[in-house]
Amino acid sequence: MRDHPHDANAPHPDVWTGRATNRIQWLLALVGAGCMALGIELAVDSAWTSGNAPLVMAVVGCIATGLLVLFGTLAFVHVDLRLDKECVEVRCGHMGVPRRRIPLAQVAGADFDPQITPRHWGGWGYRWRPEKGTAVVVRRGEGVVLRLWDGHTFTITVDDAEAAVRAIRARLRPSAPGPVH
Repeated sequence: MRDHPHDANAPHPDVWTGRATNRIQWLLALVGAGCMALGIELAVDSAWTSGNAPLVMAVVGCIATGLLVLFGTLAFVHVDLRLDKECVEVRCGHMGVPRRRIPLAQVAGADFDPQITPRHWGGWGYRWRPEKGTAVVVRRGEGVVLRLWDGHTFTITVDDAEAAVRAIRARLRPSAPGPVH
């Protein structure tokens, strides 16, 4: 995403990288950490007198909820898009999981979408909707919509999406569809 030429006729770098970040997700991660802390506090220093079953359910529920919220939000704090001569690779979060690698031979075209919103996709994260395709949405704003030869679409929120679309189009070969995996 840094130092990309803005001239449409300028040569594209061998590897184009882009990123989108959602800082609000850090607040949700704190909520998840708080749920885990509550579960640990209940387990360590409990004054419950109604038996062990309700205590165990409360502890397990708080810790499980905390883990789901914590790791679910941290996985989608940011998304990285990497484009080289052979494929488009999308990696989410700090661990890079979930990850999707799409060979350029499977890409029929790329379009710029100026307004992608989590509301239209059902929230943040890795999403699938039958009428829209698959998406990685980490924030509202611009993004890239890949049209695949098999008729599906893959949408990614990324900063400087117009440059990403230009770089993808420059690498696409006007040919027949590639093998579908």
